[in-house]
Amino acid sequence: MQKAIIFLSLILFIGCKEKSKEGIEVAAIETSSEKVKNPSESFGIVIHGGAGTILKENMTPEKETAYKKKLEEAIKIGHTILKNGGTSLEAVEKTINVLEDSPLFNAGKGAVFTNAGTNELDASIMDGSNLNAGAVAGVKTVKNPINLAKEVMVNSPHVMLSGAGAEQFATERGLEIVDPKYFYTENRMKALEKVKKKPDHPDAKSATSFYDPIIKDSKFGTVGCAALDKYGNIAAGTSTGGMTNKKWNRIGDSPIIGSGTYANNATCGVSSTGWGEYFIRGQVAYDISAMMEYKGISLQNAAKEVIQNKLTKLGGTGGIIAIDHKGNVAMEFNTAGMYRATMNADGELTIGIYKE
Repeated sequence: MQKAIIFLSLILFIGCKEKSKEGIEVAAIETSSEKVKNPSESFGIVIHGGAGTILKENMTPEKETAYKKKLEEAIKIGHTILKNGGTSLEAVEKTINVLEDSPLFNAGKGAVFTNAGTNELDASIMDGSNLNAGAVAGVKTVKNPINLAKEVMVNSPHVMLSGAGAEQFATERGLEIVDPKYFYTENRMKALEKVKKKPDHPDAKSATSFYDPIIKDSKFGTVGCAALDKYGNIAAGTSTGGMTNKKWNRIGDSPIIGSGTYANNATCGVSSTGWGEYFIRGQVAYDISAMMEYKGISLQNAAKEVIQNKLTKLGGTGGIIAIDHKGNVAMEFNTAGMYRATMNADGELTIGIYKE
């Protein structure tokens, strides 16, 4: 009888423990759900449309207005996504789509021409929550390369795909494929023709001039975006057509993780624009993050040191946009101008083109 009582007591004890365990698990689920329902109100977004010889005296009022309107349209798309609780990755992708679809910028529809008269597009994207990344290089038929970069990140075991293989993957994933003629714009073709007529110009050496002051009306607009969402996750992305008159399937920094794009929740998200060879050599995007992580300095100080000191000493020109895990923004460049915009959680919008 005594053994039976002990046995029954033991069963009741175990039952209570299991119930208690279940109660803890339910509480944990409720807490997690509550966290999703009540995210932080701290978020922000920053974009660029390229850096280079962008001078006010070479810009008509109409063109300046067109650039500012498109920058505003793009950043408001991403800001709305973030405001409504969307992810930083979604905001980066959709914001860059707007810029890729515009002929004003050197990405997607407005991509510059290679020496062979074709368009070769590069893009990359990175998730700061887990350091996952995707990139594509040298694609010719994908309407929005940033979408393909994201597909590589999410739906393949790889980080970078190039050329025909990347396009095959795009088709398999159901992305929009276009005739290469889609990317033709008259002003980009005229830019190519002008560069070819000036082979001895110092900025046209190796027939890969990106910043050619002779072509004052050209837009050297690699595009990029970095965003912080309400859940504390950072993402960054970059898309480009590369250099006017580039040869030999040249690939710049835009699809290179650490050079053209980098994101880490612990530090910041960065998108670069400029003379890609130097951004690759300096691992510019990652270097800014590393300086924050290892030296404990602010985003602005890290960006200034890398762009104005390290990159400049190498002989590189260009700039970056970045956002840190607190929502602080940097828009640093060592050129005459950089198309740029930022928008914070309060909806405050800032748009810039020239060096202030």
